[in-house]
Amino acid sequence: MASKGKVTTSNVETKSRSFKDEQEYLEQLSPCCWRIKKGFVPNMRVEGRVYVNEALNSLMFEELQQHSQAHGVGGFLPALKQVANVAALPGIVGHSVGLPDIHAGYGFAIGNMAAFDMDNPEAVVSPGGVGFDINCGVRLLRTNLDVGDVEPVKEQLAQSLFDHIPVGVGSKGVVPMTVQDLEEALEMGMDWSLREGYAWPEDKEHCEEYGRMLQADASKVSTRAKKRGLPQLGTLGAGNHYAEIQVVEEIYDKHAANKMGINRTGQVCVMIHSGSRGLGHQVATDALTAMANAMKRDGIEVNDRQLACARIGSEEGQNYLKSMAAAANYAWVNRSTMTFLARQAFAKQFKTTPEDLDMHVIYDVSHNIAKVEKHWVDGKLRNLLVHRKGSTRAFPPHHPLIPVDYQLIGQPVLVGGTMGTCSYILTGTEQGFADTFGSTCHGAGRAQSRAKSRRTLDYQDVLANLNKKGIAIRVASPKLVQEEAPESYKDVSEVVDTCHAAGISKKAVKLKPIAVIKG
Repeated sequence: MASKGKVTTSNVETKSRSFKDEQEYLEQLSPCCWRIKKGFVPNMRVEGRVYVNEALNSLMFEELQQHSQAHGVGGFLPALKQVANVAALPGIVGHSVGLPDIHAGYGFAIGNMAAFDMDNPEAVVSPGGVGFDINCGVRLLRTNLDVGDVEPVKEQLAQSLFDHIPVGVGSKGVVPMTVQDLEEALEMGMDWSLREGYAWPEDKEHCEEYGRMLQADASKVSTRAKKRGLPQLGTLGAGNHYAEIQVVEEIYDKHAANKMGINRTGQVCVMIHSGSRGLGHQVATDALTAMANAMKRDGIEVNDRQLACARIGSEEGQNYLKSMAAAANYAWVNRSTMTFLARQAFAKQFKTTPEDLDMHVIYDVSHNIAKVEKHWVDGKLRNLLVHRKGSTRAFPPHHPLIPVDYQLIGQPVLVGGTMGTCSYILTGTEQGFADTFGSTCHGAGRAQSRAKSRRTLDYQDVLANLNKKGIAIRVASPKLVQEEAPESYKDVSEVVDTCHAAGISKKAVKLKPIAVIKG
C-alpha cells in the first residue's frame, strides 16, 4: 500500500508482467462475458466483468497485448486495465462492468459503469466515471413520413438541417441567452425549454430524469464554464456528435415498436447525438483540480492519476454532483433546442407543421452521467451512486422511473452507430437490472484512434463509400470525415448482439441513416 496521500499508478507497478501472466487473471464465464479476477491490478476490491462476444474480444486482447509489449509506457491504459483500476476504487459494489463498446478513455474506460455505496463513508465519486462531455446522450424523434417521402428531397432536407442546427467546434447557438437565462436553464433543465417555447409538454415525459436533475446548483458552476456555455446552447458540436435522418430497416419486437410509435419499416426518424459542450468540459476540468487536492487531504489512493475522486459526502464530492447535474440539465436543454430546430427544418421542407408530421420524442437517454439509484446488493436494497460513462441506463418493465407508456416493454435504449452503418433501439431487461445495475451499451465504440484514422483513411474515399450507400452528408471538416468513418469503429451490430445475447438489453428496432450532418 502507498503512504497517505500518495497516488499510485498500476501501469508502472505491473509493467514488467507479461501478457501471458495477465491472461491468467482473465476467465471466460460465457460466450459473451469475461471475468477479471482480483490481482489483475493492485488493490482490487471487487472483480471486473466485461461483455464481449467472439467477434469483439480480439480487439480487447490486442489492445492489452500491445500495451504489455510496450511496458505500459505513455498514452491511455488499455480498457481492461481501466475496468480493473475502477474495481480498486473505495466504496465500489458488485463489479466494475465493461460493455461491448468498451475502449480506452480518461480514467474510466468508455463503456465502463460502476456503482458506489452511498452509505459507505469511504465511497467516492470520480469525474472520470462520467466523462468530460457530461450528459452526452441521444434523442430519437419519430415522424409519420416514409422513405418514399424523403428520398427525393433528402439532399435539400440534409442542407436544411445543416442550415438550422449550428455545428462544429466553436459554433454559436441561435437561441438568445442572457446570463440569467443560462443560470435558470442550468437549474430547470427541460422545464426552461418548455417555459420558453422550445419544447412540447410531452417531450419531458419521454426523457430520462424527465429532463431535469433536481440537485443542480448553478452557483457551483464556475464563471469560466458559464462563459463557455453561454453562446453554445442549441449547437451540435463536433467529434462523434451528429444529427441523422434515419429509416426503420427492421423491427424485432413489434409490440415494443408500436408502443414507441414505430409501426412499419421505411418509417422516417430523426436521431440527435450531443451533450453539454464546453460548459460540461469545464465543469469536469474544474472538479478534477479540486479533487486532486481532496485526495491528498483525505489520503485516498488510486491506481491511476486519471481516476481523481473525492468522498461522495465531502464538499468537493457534493460540489461536483451539483455542478454535474447543472451541466446535465444544460445538455437536455441543448438537445431540446436542436429538436426545436429540427422540427422547424422538416416543417419548412414539407410545408406543414411539426405536429402534423407527428415529430414526437420517442426517448432521450444519457450515456455520460452519475446518478443516485436504488439497487439490490447482496440481498439488501441500497442507495448507490451509479457512474455510467459511455453506457446507457436500461431499466426493465414496471420500473417506476420509466414513462407510463413504456411500463410493459421496458425503457427504450438508443444506440447510435456510425454515420455509414446503422443504429438500434433496445429495451431494458430484468437480467440487466440485476447484472449491470440496469446498464447497457451506448454505441459502436472506437476500434482505432482519431489520429490513426486520419493517417490511414482518405476522406474522399469515405465520402464516396457513403454516396454508394445513398447517404447524404453535410460536414464542416474533411478531417472529421476521416475520424468518424465507419472503419474507425467497432461493428455496432456485434455490440448490440452481444448485449442481446447476454440478456442485459433486448433488440427492438434497427435504423439505417439516409442523411447525416456533423460538425
